[in-house]
Amino acid sequence: MKLVKATLTLALMGIFSSAYADEVPSHSQVVTANEVNWGYLNPLRGDQSPGATDLWGDRTKDMETGMLVKFQKSFTSPPHIHNITYRAIVIEGLMHNDDPKAEEMWMPAGSFWTQPAGETHVTAAAGQDNMIYLEIDSGPYLVQPADEHFDNGEKPLNLAESNIVWLDKSDVKSIHGKNAEISSLWGSNKIGKLGGSMVKLPAGYQGNIDVNAKEFRAVVIKGDVSYQSAETKQKKELAPGSYFGSTGKFEHGISVSSTGATIYIRTNGKYDITSK
Repeated sequence: MKLVKATLTLALMGIFSSAYADEVPSHSQVVTANEVNWGYLNPLRGDQSPGATDLWGDRTKDMETGMLVKFQKSFTSPPHIHNITYRAIVIEGLMHNDDPKAEEMWMPAGSFWTQPAGETHVTAAAGQDNMIYLEIDSGPYLVQPADEHFDNGEKPLNLAESNIVWLDKSDVKSIHGKNAEISSLWGSNKIGKLGGSMVKLPAGYQGNIDVNAKEFRAVVIKGDVSYQSAETKQKKELAPGSYFGSTGKFEHGISVSSTGATIYIRTNGKYDITSK
C-alpha cells in the first residue's frame, strides 16, 4: 500500500504543480439534478431500458459525453456489448457490472468501473433506487448484441469504494483545504491531457475549487453541495447527480453539508482545493 500511495503521490504532483500555459476564455455551466430531462438509454427497449439523461455532450453523436443512468430495483440486462468504452461511477444504490458468468459483486455509491468496447457483459442493480454517472470519450453510445463481441485490447476495472486510495494535503500540493482528500482514477498526469479524479470534502467544508483548464467538468457523487460563482446570481443547491463545469481560469465556490461530499472531476488542466 505504501508503494501504491507513493506512486499516486508523484503522479498527482505532476498534474497539479505544472503551469497551464494555454489561456482560454472563462465560462461556466451548472446543471442541477432536478433540472434534467430523462429519456431511455436504449430507446429500442422502451420502458425495459434504464433511464438516461445527458449532463453534457450528446450521447447520440460522435462526441465526448457525460450522462446519468437510472436502473430499477432488480434490473438485470441481457448479455451485450457496446461500440465504445465507457467509465462509470455509482451515485446511488448497488451496481454489478461483469462477465455474464461472473459472481455478483455489488458496488455501492462512490465505486468506479470501466467497460471496454466490444466485451460481453451484464449490468445489474440491487438497490431500491440506482443511479450512475456514465462517461464516454467518443460516440454515439450504442448497445449491441453479444454475438458481435470483439477484443479492443483494453481490460475492464471494478473498483469498489472501499478500495479507493485517498491522498491528503501532505501528499498533494494542490490540496490546501483542511481534511480534503483526492484520488486519481484514470488518464494522463500531464497538463493538457485528460484525466479523472475524485475529491472528498469533509462535513462543513467551505472553500473553492480554483481551476485553470480548457476543460473542467465536475459531478456531485455523494453529499449535498451549495454552489456559487461569479456567473451565478445566487447559490445553487447541488444534490448527487448535479454537474458544474468551466473553461479557462475559474473559481467554483463550494460549501458542503453535514454529511460531507464526494465530487468526480474530469479535466485537462490544473485545479486547487482551498478552504476559507
